[in-house]
Amino acid sequence: MKNVLISGYYGSKNGGDEAMLAAMLEVLREECDELNVTVISLNPEYTKKRHKVDVVPWLDVWNIIKKILAADLLISGGGSLLQNVTSRRSLYYYLGIIFLAKLFGRKVMLYAQGIGPICGGLARKMMNFILNRVNLITVRDHGSLEELRRLNITKPEIFCTADPVLAIKPVSHELGEKILFNHSIQKSDKKFVGVSVRRWMHWENCRAELAKALDKLVEQCGVEIIFLPMQFPEDIKAANSTAELMKNKCTVLEDEFTTAEILSLVGCMDILISIRLHALIFAGVMSVPMLGISYDPKIERFLDSIGEKPLGTLSNVTAEKIFDGVAKKLKSSEFFHNESLLKNLRELALKNARLAVELINRGDDK
Repeated sequence: MKNVLISGYYGSKNGGDEAMLAAMLEVLREECDELNVTVISLNPEYTKKRHKVDVVPWLDVWNIIKKILAADLLISGGGSLLQNVTSRRSLYYYLGIIFLAKLFGRKVMLYAQGIGPICGGLARKMMNFILNRVNLITVRDHGSLEELRRLNITKPEIFCTADPVLAIKPVSHELGEKILFNHSIQKSDKKFVGVSVRRWMHWENCRAELAKALDKLVEQCGVEIIFLPMQFPEDIKAANSTAELMKNKCTVLEDEFTTAEILSLVGCMDILISIRLHALIFAGVMSVPMLGISYDPKIERFLDSIGEKPLGTLSNVTAEKIFDGVAKKLKSSEFFHNESLLKNLRELALKNARLAVELINRGDDK
Protein backbone atom coordinates (compact mmCIF):
# COMPACT_ATOMS: atom_id res chain seq x y z
CA MET A 1 0.00 0.00 0.00
CA LYS A 2 1.13 3.54 -0.76
CA ASN A 3 0.36 6.23 1.82
CA VAL A 4 -0.76 9.69 0.72
CA LEU A 5 -1.44 12.64 3.03
CA ILE A 6 -3.65 15.40 1.58
CA SER A 7 -3.53 18.96 2.91
CA GLY A 8 -6.23 21.46 1.99
CA TYR A 9 -9.30 23.41 3.06
CA TYR A 10 -11.39 20.32 3.76
CA GLY A 11 -14.14 19.87 6.33
CA SER A 12 -15.40 23.45 6.01
CA LYS A 13 -18.68 22.38 4.34
CA ASN A 14 -17.71 24.29 1.21
CA GLY A 15 -19.22 22.42 -1.74
CA GLY A 16 -16.37 23.36 -4.05
CA ASP A 17 -13.60 22.17 -1.74
CA GLU A 18 -15.47 18.97 -0.91
CA ALA A 19 -15.96 18.36 -4.64
CA MET A 20 -12.22 18.85 -5.20
CA LEU A 21 -11.43 16.25 -2.57
CA ALA A 22 -14.05 13.85 -3.97
CA ALA A 23 -12.64 14.27 -7.49
CA MET A 24 -9.04 13.81 -6.32
CA LEU A 25 -9.90 10.63 -4.45
CA GLU A 26 -11.89 9.28 -7.40
CA VAL A 27 -9.13 9.70 -9.98
CA LEU A 28 -6.22 8.82 -7.65
CA ARG A 29 -7.88 5.51 -6.77
CA GLU A 30 -8.51 4.80 -10.45
CA GLU A 31 -4.80 5.32 -11.14
CA CYS A 32 -3.60 3.34 -8.10
CA ASP A 33 -5.93 0.88 -6.37
CA GLU A 34 -3.47 0.23 -3.52
CA LEU A 35 -3.66 3.67 -1.98
CA ASN A 36 -4.18 4.60 1.66
CA VAL A 37 -5.29 8.22 1.94
CA THR A 38 -5.30 10.45 5.03
CA VAL A 39 -6.79 13.95 4.89
CA ILE A 40 -5.95 16.89 7.13
CA SER A 41 -9.37 18.29 8.02
CA LEU A 42 -10.96 21.22 9.81
CA ASN A 43 -13.80 18.86 10.78
CA PRO A 44 -12.42 15.30 10.96
CA GLU A 45 -15.71 13.52 11.65
CA TYR A 46 -17.43 15.31 8.75
CA THR A 47 -14.59 14.48 6.34
CA LYS A 48 -14.36 10.86 7.50
CA LYS A 49 -18.10 10.31 7.08
CA ARG A 50 -18.41 12.14 3.75
CA HIS A 51 -15.30 10.81 1.98
CA LYS A 52 -14.58 7.49 3.76
CA VAL A 53 -10.93 8.34 4.45
CA ASP A 54 -8.58 8.42 7.43
CA VAL A 55 -8.36 11.90 8.94
CA VAL A 56 -6.18 14.04 11.16
CA PRO A 57 -7.28 17.36 12.76
CA TRP A 58 -5.73 20.41 11.13
CA LEU A 59 -4.23 21.76 14.38
CA ASP A 60 -3.00 18.42 15.75
CA VAL A 61 0.65 19.09 14.88
CA TRP A 62 2.05 15.95 16.49
CA ASN A 63 -0.29 13.61 14.64
CA ILE A 64 0.24 15.55 11.40
CA ILE A 65 3.98 14.96 11.78
CA LYS A 66 3.37 11.23 12.39
CA LYS A 67 1.24 11.08 9.22
CA ILE A 68 3.94 12.93 7.27
CA LEU A 69 6.56 10.43 8.45
CA ALA A 70 4.34 7.55 7.29
CA ALA A 71 3.54 9.14 3.92
CA ASP A 72 5.01 8.30 0.53
CA LEU A 73 3.65 11.62 -0.75
CA LEU A 74 2.18 14.84 0.64
CA ILE A 75 -0.36 16.40 -1.71
CA SER A 76 -1.07 20.09 -1.13
CA GLY A 77 -4.24 21.07 -2.94
CA GLY A 78 -6.30 21.66 -4.83
CA GLY A 79 -7.83 25.08 -4.62
CA SER A 80 -6.45 28.54 -3.85
CA LEU A 81 -4.45 27.57 -0.77
CA LEU A 82 -1.34 29.60 -1.58
CA GLN A 83 -2.59 33.17 -1.56
CA ASN A 84 -2.90 35.79 1.17
CA VAL A 85 -5.85 37.89 0.03
CA THR A 86 -8.67 36.02 1.79
CA SER A 87 -6.45 35.17 4.80
CA ARG A 88 -2.85 36.02 5.63
CA ARG A 89 -2.42 33.28 8.23
CA SER A 90 -3.64 30.41 6.05
CA LEU A 91 -0.78 30.90 3.57
CA TYR A 92 1.79 30.29 6.32
CA TYR A 93 -0.17 27.29 7.61
CA TYR A 94 -0.15 25.52 4.23
CA LEU A 95 3.48 26.47 3.57
CA GLY A 96 4.29 25.14 7.06
CA ILE A 97 2.81 21.72 6.24
CA ILE A 98 4.87 21.60 3.04
CA PHE A 99 8.02 22.68 4.91
CA LEU A 100 7.56 19.92 7.52
CA ALA A 101 7.19 17.30 4.79
CA LYS A 102 10.42 18.40 3.10
CA LEU A 103 12.18 18.69 6.48
CA PHE A 104 11.42 15.01 7.07
CA GLY A 105 12.47 14.01 3.56
CA ARG A 106 9.07 13.34 2.06
CA LYS A 107 7.97 13.88 -1.52
CA VAL A 108 5.62 16.85 -2.01
CA MET A 109 3.27 17.69 -4.87
CA LEU A 110 1.22 20.84 -5.30
CA TYR A 111 -1.92 19.42 -6.92
CA ALA A 112 -3.79 21.67 -9.35
CA GLN A 113 -3.26 24.72 -7.18
CA GLY A 114 -4.49 28.21 -7.93
CA ILE A 115 -1.47 30.34 -7.03
CA GLY A 116 -1.72 33.90 -5.76
CA PRO A 117 -2.18 36.72 -5.41
CA ILE A 118 0.78 36.89 -3.01
CA CYS A 119 1.20 40.26 -1.27
CA GLY A 120 4.18 41.35 0.81
CA GLY A 121 7.93 40.73 0.69
CA LEU A 122 8.04 38.10 3.46
CA ALA A 123 5.26 36.04 1.88
CA ARG A 124 6.96 36.12 -1.52
CA LYS A 125 10.32 35.09 -0.02
CA MET A 126 8.76 32.18 1.85
CA MET A 127 6.93 31.02 -1.27
CA ASN A 128 10.19 31.11 -3.21
CA PHE A 129 12.19 29.31 -0.50
CA ILE A 130 9.70 26.51 0.17
CA LEU A 131 8.19 25.88 -3.27
CA ASN A 132 11.59 25.63 -4.95
CA ARG A 133 12.14 22.57 -2.75
CA VAL A 134 9.01 20.58 -3.62
CA ASN A 135 9.12 17.74 -6.16
CA LEU A 136 6.26 18.58 -8.48
CA ILE A 137 3.82 21.43 -9.08
CA THR A 138 0.66 21.36 -11.15
CA VAL A 139 -1.43 24.52 -11.42
CA ARG A 140 -4.99 24.83 -12.64
CA ASP A 141 -4.59 27.84 -14.97
CA HIS A 142 -2.07 29.97 -16.84
CA GLY A 143 -2.52 32.87 -14.40
CA SER A 144 -1.13 30.65 -11.64
CA LEU A 145 1.75 29.65 -13.91
CA GLU A 146 2.58 33.34 -14.41
CA GLU A 147 2.44 33.89 -10.64
CA LEU A 148 5.04 31.14 -10.14
CA ARG A 149 7.27 32.81 -12.72
CA ARG A 150 6.94 36.17 -10.96
CA LEU A 151 7.95 34.47 -7.72
CA ASN A 152 10.95 32.88 -9.49
CA ILE A 153 9.86 29.34 -8.64
CA THR A 154 11.69 27.29 -11.27
CA LYS A 155 13.34 24.22 -9.71
CA PRO A 156 10.47 21.69 -9.48
CA GLU A 157 8.76 20.13 -12.48
CA ILE A 158 5.82 22.44 -13.26
CA PHE A 159 2.76 21.63 -15.38
CA CYS A 160 -0.32 23.68 -16.20
CA THR A 161 -3.25 21.27 -15.91
CA ALA A 162 -6.82 22.03 -14.76
CA ASP A 163 -9.01 22.14 -11.67
CA PRO A 164 -9.44 18.66 -10.12
CA VAL A 165 -13.25 18.92 -10.23
CA LEU A 166 -13.17 18.90 -14.03
CA ALA A 167 -12.13 15.23 -13.81
CA ILE A 168 -15.22 14.21 -11.88
CA LYS A 169 -17.77 12.13 -13.76
CA PRO A 170 -21.18 13.61 -14.65
CA VAL A 171 -24.14 12.20 -12.71
CA SER A 172 -27.75 11.57 -13.69
CA HIS A 173 -30.44 14.21 -13.18
CA GLU A 174 -32.44 11.86 -10.99
CA LEU A 175 -31.09 13.06 -7.63
CA GLY A 176 -31.63 16.69 -8.56
CA GLU A 177 -35.13 16.07 -9.89
CA LYS A 178 -36.06 14.35 -6.63
CA ILE A 179 -34.77 17.27 -4.56
CA LEU A 180 -36.66 19.77 -6.74
CA PHE A 181 -39.83 17.65 -6.52
CA ASN A 182 -39.56 17.75 -2.72
CA HIS A 183 -39.53 21.56 -3.06
CA SER A 184 -42.65 21.44 -5.27
CA ILE A 185 -40.66 22.16 -8.43
CA GLN A 186 -41.30 20.04 -11.50
CA LYS A 187 -40.02 20.41 -15.03
CA SER A 188 -42.51 22.20 -17.27
CA ASP A 189 -42.20 24.54 -20.24
CA LYS A 190 -40.41 27.03 -17.96
CA LYS A 191 -36.65 27.29 -18.15
CA PHE A 192 -34.74 26.82 -14.89
CA VAL A 193 -32.15 29.49 -14.08
CA GLY A 194 -29.85 28.34 -11.29
CA VAL A 195 -28.10 30.97 -9.17
CA SER A 196 -25.10 30.43 -6.89
CA VAL A 197 -24.08 33.41 -4.76
CA ARG A 198 -21.64 34.27 -2.00
CA ARG A 199 -20.94 37.31 0.18
CA TRP A 200 -17.75 39.23 -0.55
CA MET A 201 -16.56 42.81 -0.87
CA HIS A 202 -19.02 44.92 -2.92
CA TRP A 203 -21.65 42.21 -2.40
CA GLU A 204 -24.40 44.77 -1.76
CA ASN A 205 -24.07 46.19 -5.27
CA CYS A 206 -24.13 42.74 -6.86
CA ARG A 207 -27.05 41.60 -4.70
CA ALA A 208 -29.19 44.57 -5.75
CA GLU A 209 -28.33 44.30 -9.46
CA LEU A 210 -28.82 40.54 -9.47
CA ALA A 211 -32.24 40.81 -7.85
CA LYS A 212 -33.34 43.33 -10.52
CA ALA A 213 -32.09 41.11 -13.33
CA LEU A 214 -33.77 38.00 -11.92
CA ASP A 215 -37.08 39.82 -11.60
CA LYS A 216 -36.82 40.96 -15.21
CA LEU A 217 -36.03 37.41 -16.34
CA VAL A 218 -39.11 36.08 -14.56
CA GLU A 219 -41.34 38.81 -16.04
CA GLN A 220 -40.01 38.88 -19.60
CA CYS A 221 -38.67 35.36 -20.17
CA GLY A 222 -40.95 33.33 -17.92
CA VAL A 223 -38.10 31.50 -16.19
CA GLU A 224 -38.04 29.88 -12.76
CA ILE A 225 -35.27 31.05 -10.41
CA ILE A 226 -33.60 28.49 -8.14
CA PHE A 227 -30.80 29.41 -5.72
CA LEU A 228 -28.26 26.59 -5.22
CA PRO A 229 -26.00 26.76 -2.12
CA MET A 230 -22.35 25.72 -2.45
CA GLN A 231 -21.21 26.50 1.11
CA PHE A 232 -23.47 25.58 4.00
CA PRO A 233 -24.96 27.63 5.61
CA GLU A 234 -23.30 30.87 4.40
CA ASP A 235 -24.60 30.71 0.82
CA ILE A 236 -28.16 30.17 2.04
CA LYS A 237 -27.99 33.47 3.92
CA ALA A 238 -26.64 35.24 0.81
CA ALA A 239 -29.37 33.68 -1.34
CA ASN A 240 -32.15 34.65 1.06
CA SER A 241 -30.87 38.22 1.26
CA THR A 242 -31.03 38.42 -2.55
CA ALA A 243 -34.47 36.81 -2.70
CA GLU A 244 -35.75 39.42 -0.21
CA LEU A 245 -35.05 42.14 -2.78
CA MET A 246 -37.02 40.37 -5.51
CA LYS A 247 -40.66 41.12 -6.31
CA ASN A 248 -41.24 37.74 -7.97
CA LYS A 249 -41.33 34.23 -6.57
CA CYS A 250 -38.11 32.22 -6.44
CA THR A 251 -36.84 29.14 -4.60
CA VAL A 252 -33.90 29.00 -2.19
CA LEU A 253 -32.72 25.43 -1.53
CA GLU A 254 -31.78 25.51 2.14
CA ASP A 255 -30.35 22.03 2.68
CA GLU A 256 -26.77 20.80 2.81
CA PHE A 257 -26.07 18.65 -0.26
CA THR A 258 -23.47 16.10 -1.24
CA THR A 259 -21.22 16.63 -4.24
CA ALA A 260 -23.35 14.25 -6.33
CA GLU A 261 -26.55 16.06 -5.31
CA ILE A 262 -25.19 19.50 -6.22
CA LEU A 263 -23.89 18.18 -9.54
CA SER A 264 -27.29 16.67 -10.29
CA LEU A 265 -29.11 19.88 -9.32
CA VAL A 266 -26.84 21.91 -11.58
CA GLY A 267 -27.53 19.42 -14.36
CA CYS A 268 -31.27 20.12 -14.00
CA MET A 269 -30.73 23.81 -14.74
CA ASP A 270 -31.02 25.34 -18.22
CA ILE A 271 -28.54 28.10 -17.33
CA LEU A 272 -26.39 28.79 -14.28
CA ILE A 273 -25.40 32.25 -12.99
CA SER A 274 -22.62 31.99 -10.43
CA ILE A 275 -20.20 33.89 -8.25
CA ARG A 276 -18.77 30.57 -7.02
CA LEU A 277 -15.97 29.06 -9.13
CA HIS A 278 -16.92 25.45 -8.53
CA ALA A 279 -20.56 26.01 -9.36
CA LEU A 280 -19.31 27.17 -12.77
CA ILE A 281 -17.10 24.09 -13.02
CA PHE A 282 -20.06 21.88 -12.06
CA ALA A 283 -21.96 23.48 -14.94
CA GLY A 284 -19.09 22.57 -17.24
CA VAL A 285 -19.07 18.98 -16.02
CA MET A 286 -22.85 18.72 -16.52
CA SER A 287 -22.83 20.56 -19.90
CA VAL A 288 -24.97 23.45 -18.66
CA PRO A 289 -24.47 26.97 -20.13
CA MET A 290 -22.98 29.28 -17.53
CA LEU A 291 -22.49 32.95 -16.73
CA GLY A 292 -19.95 34.07 -14.12
CA ILE A 293 -19.65 37.16 -11.93
CA SER A 294 -16.10 37.65 -10.67
CA TYR A 295 -14.92 38.25 -7.12
CA ASP A 296 -11.44 36.78 -7.63
CA PRO A 297 -8.99 36.30 -10.55
CA LYS A 298 -9.70 32.55 -10.49
CA ILE A 299 -13.16 33.22 -11.97
CA GLU A 300 -11.72 35.10 -14.96
CA ARG A 301 -9.01 32.46 -15.36
CA PHE A 302 -11.51 29.59 -15.57
CA LEU A 303 -13.94 31.40 -17.85
CA ASP A 304 -11.09 32.41 -20.14
CA SER A 305 -10.00 28.76 -20.39
CA ILE A 306 -13.40 27.87 -21.91
CA GLY A 307 -13.65 30.94 -24.13
CA GLU A 308 -15.99 32.93 -21.89
CA LYS A 309 -15.84 36.30 -20.12
CA PRO A 310 -17.41 37.30 -16.80
CA LEU A 311 -20.52 39.47 -16.75
CA GLY A 312 -18.54 41.83 -14.54
CA THR A 313 -17.21 42.04 -11.01
CA LEU A 314 -19.17 42.33 -7.79
CA SER A 315 -18.54 46.08 -7.83
CA ASN A 316 -19.46 46.86 -11.46
CA VAL A 317 -21.90 44.19 -12.65
CA THR A 318 -25.26 45.58 -13.73
CA ALA A 319 -28.77 44.18 -13.98
CA GLU A 320 -28.72 44.94 -17.70
CA LYS A 321 -25.57 42.85 -18.30
CA ILE A 322 -26.95 39.93 -16.30
CA PHE A 323 -30.31 40.02 -18.07
CA ASP A 324 -28.79 40.39 -21.53
CA GLY A 325 -26.31 37.55 -20.90
CA VAL A 326 -29.01 35.12 -19.78
CA ALA A 327 -31.47 36.16 -22.51
CA LYS A 328 -28.80 35.63 -25.17
CA LYS A 329 -28.01 32.12 -23.94
CA LEU A 330 -31.71 31.26 -23.68
CA LYS A 331 -32.11 32.14 -27.37
CA SER A 332 -28.94 30.37 -28.51
CA SER A 333 -29.48 27.46 -30.88
CA GLU A 334 -26.30 25.83 -29.57
CA PHE A 335 -26.87 23.88 -26.37
CA PHE A 336 -23.33 24.23 -25.07
CA HIS A 337 -20.57 25.46 -27.30
CA ASN A 338 -17.51 24.86 -25.09
CA GLU A 339 -17.58 21.04 -25.15
CA SER A 340 -14.23 20.64 -26.93
CA LEU A 341 -12.45 23.02 -24.57
CA LEU A 342 -13.98 21.31 -21.54
CA LYS A 343 -13.00 17.87 -22.86
CA ASN A 344 -9.41 19.05 -23.09
CA LEU A 345 -9.59 20.45 -19.55
CA ARG A 346 -10.94 17.13 -18.29
CA GLU A 347 -7.91 15.35 -19.74
CA LEU A 348 -5.62 17.87 -18.09
CA ALA A 349 -7.45 17.39 -14.77
CA LEU A 350 -6.91 13.62 -15.02
CA LYS A 351 -3.22 14.29 -15.67
CA ASN A 352 -2.87 15.57 -12.09
CA ALA A 353 -3.56 12.09 -10.69
CA ARG A 354 -1.31 10.36 -13.22
CA LEU A 355 1.59 12.65 -12.32
CA ALA A 356 0.97 12.08 -8.60
CA VAL A 357 1.11 8.28 -8.98
CA GLU A 358 4.23 8.54 -11.16
CA LEU A 359 5.88 10.61 -8.42
CA ILE A 360 4.96 8.04 -5.74
CA ASN A 361 6.46 5.25 -7.85
CA ARG A 362 9.62 7.14 -8.74
CA GLY A 363 11.82 5.27 -6.26
CA ASP A 364 13.56 7.12 -3.44
CA ASP A 365 13.83 10.53 -5.16
CA LYS A 366 12.89 12.94 -2.37
